[in-house]
Amino acid sequence: MSRTLSILPLTKEAFAPFGEVLTTEGAHHYPINNGMTERYHDLAAIEIGGENGRPLISIFRGQPYALPLTLTMVERHPLGSQAFMPLHQRPFLVIVAPDIGDRPGTPLAFRTQPGIGVSFRRNVWHGVLTALDAEGDFLVVDRGGDGNNLEEYFFDEPYTVSA
Repeated sequence: MSRTLSILPLTKEAFAPFGEVLTTEGAHHYPINNGMTERYHDLAAIEIGGENGRPLISIFRGQPYALPLTLTMVERHPLGSQAFMPLHQRPFLVIVAPDIGDRPGTPLAFRTQPGIGVSFRRNVWHGVLTALDAEGDFLVVDRGGDGNNLEEYFFDEPYTVSA
């Protein structure tokens, strides 16, 4: 048997318990480079913990998922935050779950707007990178260093994520 999750539009307010929405809308900004560039400053906190922790910048190439999606697992990173910024102008799916007694509670599914990213706070349960419609590249900022920075949780009963 499967439980159903409806996909919600991603908003700063709805996502706030889990991290930040990466967007220029409403962000602190100022001109640099003799006025030729606008800097949108400090969009998300980068959290780095554990032994020899350091920030990493990577590009992930995600294959597209079809909807409806069967959600069987979420993960979290206890030693650092993780940010995903699409390098394309297509939406992607973001799944998060509150922590209930060191286990994920009922997940929420969000669809981003084109060009909008997210940053998961440290220790936030979330789904895997879920490109929609086509293969997509994402700039990812997360934590490298010693220690185990990945915990996975498999649901006894999967969820179905539908549009």
